[in-house]
Amino acid sequence: MPFQNDKGIAPPLIELPIRTATRGFYDGFSREVTIPAKIIVSLLILWAIFFPVSASDTLTAANSTIISSFAGWYVYLVAAVMAVCAILAIVPHTGRLRIGAPGERPEFSRLSWFAMLFGAGIGIGLLTYSTGEPLAHFSNNPEIIRGAVDERSTEAVRSAYVYTFLHWGFAAWCTYALVGLSIGYVAYRRGLPLTIRSALAPLFGGTMSGVAGHLVDIVAVVATILGVAVTMALGVEQFVIGLSRIGLGGWLLAPDGSSSIAAIVVALGVLVGASTLSALSGVGKGIKWLSNLNLGLSFLLLLLFAVAGAGLFALEVLGSGLVDYLGRLVPLSLTLFSEQGAFGEQLVRWQLDWSVFYWAWWIAFAPFVGMFIARISRGRTIREYVLGVVLVPSLVCFIWMALLGGTAIALELDGTAAGSIVDAAMADQLYATLAVLLDPGLALAVSGLIVLLLMTYLVTSTDSAILIINTINGAGDGEGERRRHVLFWGSALALVVGSMLVVGGIEAIRITMIIGALPFSFVVALMGVAILKAIGFDLIRQRHGVPTTAAALADDSA
Repeated sequence: MPFQNDKGIAPPLIELPIRTATRGFYDGFSREVTIPAKIIVSLLILWAIFFPVSASDTLTAANSTIISSFAGWYVYLVAAVMAVCAILAIVPHTGRLRIGAPGERPEFSRLSWFAMLFGAGIGIGLLTYSTGEPLAHFSNNPEIIRGAVDERSTEAVRSAYVYTFLHWGFAAWCTYALVGLSIGYVAYRRGLPLTIRSALAPLFGGTMSGVAGHLVDIVAVVATILGVAVTMALGVEQFVIGLSRIGLGGWLLAPDGSSSIAAIVVALGVLVGASTLSALSGVGKGIKWLSNLNLGLSFLLLLLFAVAGAGLFALEVLGSGLVDYLGRLVPLSLTLFSEQGAFGEQLVRWQLDWSVFYWAWWIAFAPFVGMFIARISRGRTIREYVLGVVLVPSLVCFIWMALLGGTAIALELDGTAAGSIVDAAMADQLYATLAVLLDPGLALAVSGLIVLLLMTYLVTSTDSAILIINTINGAGDGEGERRRHVLFWGSALALVVGSMLVVGGIEAIRITMIIGALPFSFVVALMGVAILKAIGFDLIRQRHGVPTTAAALADDSA
């Protein structure tokens, strides 16, 4: 009989059995999760390959109906997620609780922890958008649309960085932090399986062992595939353009300047092959080593821009951007534009193309990043976890955007670039900045460094995603012989990215991801409620002497 004190306060749920196969191809996996997830992803690939016109038309229609209908949901959900994280970090009693047994120490050093957080979180996107997003908002943002400032002017810089920081700051990392905490808390304190459904056990109890739990995990796997597909597509585009920049042949680019089909196939084959090999080595070997390499190469690039770029201008942009961002965080996070008014349609379109896209991207990325963060954060207190996951990577993103993007904007403002940077394709803007900033030989060498950095970031994110998908399919067990399934998911990622790029480029993957993230967004909302309930009830149990961890319950039973 479970422990229960004289006031009728019961201990937490410490068992959530999930049925897995004991033999055959799916040995160690939940067939109810793995097979439906594989079918859904395979059907998406077949649809894009064999019915490209239908796929393109459907995605275009969805972009103007489904996405706009749920814009408000995405905006207010992400705002609520940030509020929950703030509560968990600030309230003293919650912040002291540990993700694991009392006194348990973290497995990884803080440096390795931050490196893995940064590499798996948004490394690739940060390379593409480091110049691309500040330049895009420098040309068009809500202040420019309203006529408050002129496009591509000195006055447009501050508003450009407010929206850049909005998209790459607390919203992204709070989403990751909430999902990771919801999973890690019940997995490492209560002994539940390290999988998505476990996060909802504080709300729904043992029912998560059945059909409802299977659906949650299936939705998470599909969202992960689509979220990582966006990241891979951005990385592949910039990777191919980089190869072209360093002189590896005109066959890499199509007549319109985008990646050719042959280049996409070759790049995906090389990158996904390397990712699969790294995934087979496990988180303690391949991913940790690559994450530390990413961190080193990233700071080498950052140092170059600090020395050769517009350092003082970037420092000014960083300071004013932080002040504006922190001062306007709440109203900006709660703003939902309406089509009414003189500029309504333009503002709504901008928000759908930027903010709603990002909120959906972070949510789609959250099952994989959240699970990964949970795996590497055992033993940390909730306060250290939330502040570490949210503040440090956000600040690094801000510095990165200010230095690289600020240098590009400064070169445009003083006339040196003469439009060659701001008018380039987004995937080419970082290379274009180097071409203006440095001598040709040095620009070529640094472009090669960026190509290498892109490759390591792509491999890190993809192999992390493959391992996490296998962990979800394996009912929280990330170990064992999973080689055939690692190969399947690696191939599936490559085919999703390749087929969607051919159907409609980055835009097709973007629309598919926003739609695919929608089911998981409801899971994220429930996670917020579940973690608040789990922590609140554990605090009540502690006051009444009721065990709150699986280890304490085992000792009590003994």
